[in-house]
Amino acid sequence: MPITLDGALGIHEQAVKLRAQRAELLATNLANADTPNYRARDIDFKAALTSAQAAGQGSPPLAATHAGHLQHGAGGINPSLLLYRNPHQASLDGNTVDTQVEQAEFAQNALHYMASLTFLSGKISGLMSAIKGE
Repeated sequence: MPITLDGALGIHEQAVKLRAQRAELLATNLANADTPNYRARDIDFKAALTSAQAAGQGSPPLAATHAGHLQHGAGGINPSLLLYRNPHQASLDGNTVDTQVEQAEFAQNALHYMASLTFLSGKISGLMSAIKGE
């Protein structure tokens, strides 16, 4: 029974990619904390990971039916999974970024990112040991 690299690494490869993309999104929110009418965005990580797993298991890719539709590439987050964050307190300029919430989400995302890297590193170390026959 052949072992594929995707099967051996499990969910952690996709989780690392999604965590990195979420970090970019949260950093964008923080960078635009003083921009009038900016609406903070985030992703539903569980739904995004489920979608990434389904895409990796041979489900058909998303198809654009019109030239003006957003394209879902390998490097981007599916636009349907992007959500707007509801502010705890409304601001006068229409900005929905709460820097404390964004910083907390960023720190939590960084922690989960490091955990996924640790799990991925352990999987790779195990594969290397198996290849070397140790």
